[in-house]
Amino acid sequence: MPPSAADLARFADFVLRDAAIPELPNHYRGKVRENYDLPDGRRVIVATDRLSAFDRILTAVPLKGQVLTQLARYWFERTADLCPNHVIEYPDPNVLVCRRLEIMPVEVVVRDYLAGTTSTAILTMYKAGRREMYGHRFPDGMQPNQKLPQTILTPTSKAFDVGHDEEMTPAQIVDGKLLTQAQWDEVSGLALNLFARGREMAAARGLILVDTKYEFGFDKDGRIVLADEIHTPDSSRYWFAGSYPERFGAGQAPQSFDKDFVRSWVVARCDPYKDEVPEIPAEVNLEAARIYIEAFETITGTSFPLPDPGRPVLDRIRANLRAYF
Repeated sequence: MPPSAADLARFADFVLRDAAIPELPNHYRGKVRENYDLPDGRRVIVATDRLSAFDRILTAVPLKGQVLTQLARYWFERTADLCPNHVIEYPDPNVLVCRRLEIMPVEVVVRDYLAGTTSTAILTMYKAGRREMYGHRFPDGMQPNQKLPQTILTPTSKAFDVGHDEEMTPAQIVDGKLLTQAQWDEVSGLALNLFARGREMAAARGLILVDTKYEFGFDKDGRIVLADEIHTPDSSRYWFAGSYPERFGAGQAPQSFDKDFVRSWVVARCDPYKDEVPEIPAEVNLEAARIYIEAFETITGTSFPLPDPGRPVLDRIRANLRAYF
């Protein structure tokens, strides 16, 4: 079971906000990860504890980087038969060494429910009166968090650096030469197969995989390869299956454990796309850490290995990466 509040309190200051390692070359700072490109075509990715939403960094959540790295590892290992991925090895709980890819300029989002809180979420658009979205037509009278008639793809443009993801249709992707028709057909099939595997495995753990984002890239031979992360609480939305019918019937938000917890705290206090976001209290960050750990343990069926809180996480990472200096 997840660690107690007292256990987690020991990690209140155990936060990796930045992971600058001067000995590693070609540093690129993403929203939540620090990337280093090695001369031989490998990439070192260090997952920090930064939490990104609404196209900005909101806060840093203790242990988040480790949870996401290890949960993505769980899923990469269990979907490798469906799609090749970029993983080479994991030298540290927060670190992935992978193949460097040419990342597609399109993110593929797969959805089973009318849900979400961001500007590109179909529920946000639906509430605003939209019925044509991402090349799909939605009927009138749908309720928030309702099951869609069928699984759909809602691709967005890939926002590199700090840009904004933009809604796209398959026709726009092909006509704009972001991908060829053959590439879009292949990546669509891969995304749907990955989602079906995730949905099936989540259901066995009493969970609903509501929606998820996939990032793909091309390797040096032009093959489509799964990149970034897969089926983590940052890239996916999970609900508890047991309580969903009753809560949906009562018009209540489904019970979940994804970063909507922090998103919802922010949205209740400001418009995060226009206003200054208030500082997020330590107790909110610790509760978010508990939710991330609960997600790991519920999805994998294993206990989350807590690190030594007395050893700074960046010191540990540097020691484990010394062979790459």
